Formats: sequence, C-alpha cells, structure tokens
Amino acid sequence: MAGLYSSSHRPTYSSSSSASSSSSSRLLLLLTVLPLTLASFAFVLQWRGGVTDPLSRWSPDQPDFPGMSSDADGGANSHPAGTSHLQSASSDCATILLGHSSNNHPSFPYFRDWKLDYTSDLRPKICITTSTSAGLEQTLPWIFYHKVIGVSSFLLFVEGKAASPNVSRVLESIPGVKVIYRTRELEEQQTKSRIWNETWLASFFYKPCNYELFVKQSLNMEMAIVMARESGMDWIIHLDTDELVYPAGIQEYSLRQLLSDVPGNVDMVIFPNYESSVERDDIKEPFSEVSMFKKNYDHLPKDVYFGNYKEATRGNPNYFLTYGNGKAAARVQDHLRPNGAHRWHNYMKTPNEIKLDEAAVLHYTYPKFSDLTSRRDRCGCKPTKEDVKRCFMLDFDRAAFIIASTATEEEMLQWYRERVVWTDKTLNLKLLRKGILTRIYSPMVIIQSLRESGVFRSVIAKAAETTLSKDNFLKSVDSNNSTRNGRSENIFSRKFDANGVSQSTARRILEVIDDGLTPSAVPPLSPPRLDHSNPITSS
Repeated sequence: MAGLYSSSHRPTYSSSSSASSSSSSRLLLLLTVLPLTLASFAFVLQWRGGVTDPLSRWSPDQPDFPGMSSDADGGANSHPAGTSHLQSASSDCATILLGHSSNNHPSFPYFRDWKLDYTSDLRPKICITTSTSAGLEQTLPWIFYHKVIGVSSFLLFVEGKAASPNVSRVLESIPGVKVIYRTRELEEQQTKSRIWNETWLASFFYKPCNYELFVKQSLNMEMAIVMARESGMDWIIHLDTDELVYPAGIQEYSLRQLLSDVPGNVDMVIFPNYESSVERDDIKEPFSEVSMFKKNYDHLPKDVYFGNYKEATRGNPNYFLTYGNGKAAARVQDHLRPNGAHRWHNYMKTPNEIKLDEAAVLHYTYPKFSDLTSRRDRCGCKPTKEDVKRCFMLDFDRAAFIIASTATEEEMLQWYRERVVWTDKTLNLKLLRKGILTRIYSPMVIIQSLRESGVFRSVIAKAAETTLSKDNFLKSVDSNNSTRNGRSENIFSRKFDANGVSQSTARRILEVIDDGLTPSAVPPLSPPRLDHSNPITSS
C-alpha cells in the first residue's frame, strides 16, 4: 500500500510543477514586453511630434521651454502699446517686482497671465481687508501670496501712494480685488456709523497719528464686513500690507484648508504674530529677503521665553519691537463688528474664539532702514517724550520717531543697527537653538517664484489696457446695515473747544450709557514683560 500510495501521487506533483513553471514564464515575458512596447510607442509619438505638452498651452506668447527663446531682449515685444508711461512711472518698484536679473526675463513663462481667479465653488471663501498707502512693490507680492494660499477677495481701503492713478489702476485690474478710495463721500458715510455713539472705541477718538489710524481701520473694517457679506464670504481677516499669514500646522500650505478644519461653533480664530528679525541694514524687498523671525510668547514654553528674555530683547523696550497680540480671522455672520484692528466682536454675543498653536501672522517690522523716516513723515507730533505719547501706542514706535526726528542719518543708521538688525551671529545661533528665533522660507520661495514666473510683470502690463473709474466704489456700500442716518461731515475736521475736546465728542459720549459689559477695542499690545522680582535665568 505504501508503494502504491507513493506512486499514485508522483505524477500529480510533476504536473503541478510544470503548470506553475509555464505560468511564471508567461508572466515574466509579459512584464518584459509591456514596458518595452510602451517605451517604443512613446518614442515614436515624440519623434513624429504627435504629443503636445499641455503646459505649453499656458504660455500666451510661445511654447518654447525656458531658456530656448531666441528673444534676447527678455520679451520686450510682449508688452502692449501704451504701457511705457505706466512702467516709467513705476520705475521705483520695477526692479523689485520684475526680478533682479539683468534681462528681467521670467524663468518660468507659463504663468504670465496667472491671476489666481478662484471660482465660486471653492470653500470656505476668505476675505482680507486692509487700510494702506503702500506702493506696488509691497502690495502686489502681498496680494498674490495670499491668493496662492487660498484668499478669495481683497478689500483695499487706499490713500496716499496706493490711491495714485498708476498704482490704483493696477490694483483694480486684479480679479478679486476691490479698491475703496478715501474720498469725502466715504468719510461722510463713516460719520453715520453707530461706532461714534458707542464707548468701545471712544478712548481712541480725536487723537493724532497711530490713534487716528486705529479709528480709520476700525471704520473701514465695519464697512468691509458689509461688503464681505454681500459677496458671500465665509471668513474675514484684517491685515496690514507688511503682514503675511503663515498657515503652518496642516498638511497643505493653505489658509483655506486651515479654516475649513475649524469647528463650526468657533466664531474667531487668533493667529499669534511672529516678528521679522532682519540680518542686514540694506533690505530692499522684505518678503523675498527676510527668513528669520522671532516667535510669539504663545508658541514658546514659559521657561524658554523668560529665560532668554533679556538676550532676545537686546536693550529694546519690549520682547517685540511693536505689537505681540496677533491678528484674528472672524466668521462672517450677523451682528459682527470690529473690535479694533486686532480683533472682532459681536453685538449679540461673546465670540467663541480659539488660538492657533502653529499658524501665525508674520509681521515684517521696520525691515528697511527707510521705514524710520517714512513713519516719521506721516506724523506731525513733536519729538519729545511727552508729545509722542499722544501719537504712538507702543514704546519702540515712540523711540523710533524721536531718533528719526532729531538724529543725523549716520546716527539713525547706527541706532537702527543696534536696535533692529541682528548682526551677532553667535547670539542668533543660540536663540535659534533655543527656539526663540526660527527660519521660515515658504513665503520667500512663493513670492520669488511669482516674480520669476512673470506674474507681476503681466499684471502691470495688462493694467495699462484698462481704465477704471473710482467714482463708482460707493455703490457696493449703499446698504450699510451697520450705519445710521445723520448729518454728513468730515470726521477728521470737526471743531474743537478751547480745551482741545471735540464738541460733538462730548455730546455723543454724554449720550452713551456705559453698562460696563461692552469690551473696549483691543489695541496693539506688547508681549508679556519679564518679572524682575522673580526672573528665570537662562541656562
């Protein structure tokens, strides 16, 4: 039986082995022939010119790969007629916006007409509002960077250089950007705002310089809320044009993704701010040249923050040169109102807010030496310790104004190097290792790529083809449900009594009954100071 059993199974084993070997041979043959066939097919198509690169269709001029263009003048012929006047008028920012290379030829020409005009089905829809007098060298990189990370709409309240014809023409030509000019009609509308009859902003009324700007920003933010609701926005953020949102802490580098993950019961999201730490005194374009930032108190362990406070402060009045209480995004909803430039509030409830653990607002603070004199020229206060308190809220701004008003240029430069520029590489490395300082390259890379791709060049060239009127901007704010009817007058030209107090202010404040429940506007605040009574020494 044993012999019979063995002999009866041997043929079966041999047959199975043969079948398995045959299947393996066919599989190997298939795996060998298929790639060779596909490679040959691709070669034939390429050789015969049967395949067109889809990317080449994005180029409005020609399908040449970068570097293969025979146009040695860097694409001069691509500019439409009539742009020379605009370009010559904007020569102060041409080098910054169009690149630093000698021929200014974009490295990647596929995106020359790339406007990032997002369609309506992308959610959430995010709006950024700002009050600015900056030129194109600052506003164009600021706008397109935020377009890249998912911002849908921009409400720009402009004056000064930003309201000049050549600058505003470019801004108005960008999809998703609405320019609101500071005209007498706008001021008359804002005199009717309910804010003037409330107490939360009253302590900032009728004061010069930063206080006046703070009131303007709040009134503009109130108007921006109405515009954002009418255009179907989900979130609104107030940013200055020297600030960039840094959406860290999520898989995608996207502000839209970050806000879409916020729970539905949250009304306000607070972004702690980081402050730029420039390493040279000859910065021309901060967004593309600054990569080192000082982290916010909220993103540091307390022992690290206080343990390195003195070294991080470097003799300045505070840990940050300017504010340290961040900026906020608010969900667009009923009864929303501004609460100063840094926060939002609601007339009917206390907003449910969260503070982000990793994302931040990057504040490029005094990154250029010229910022000292430009800020000085915007304020008419006397350069004395007493008078600057009327004009500026923060200690460093006061000191900077005094030095810019009283010192020679050499003395100003020396002061700037000591207080603003981080030239001590040993200290920088120590604070980087401690986590006080950090390197952030993403905004720099994005903005440099936008510049090299020709986006800014294209926007400036296209703007010359259209002429937009600024007489129609009030149409979008006719139905302002946050304002009241009243007498129109210039809010910054009212009569003052002998004591310097506005008569209308006294009348309105007397009419208000303060129940103590309405929070005051949140001003720019410095970070926590070191407790000298119980200091934590650095290890």
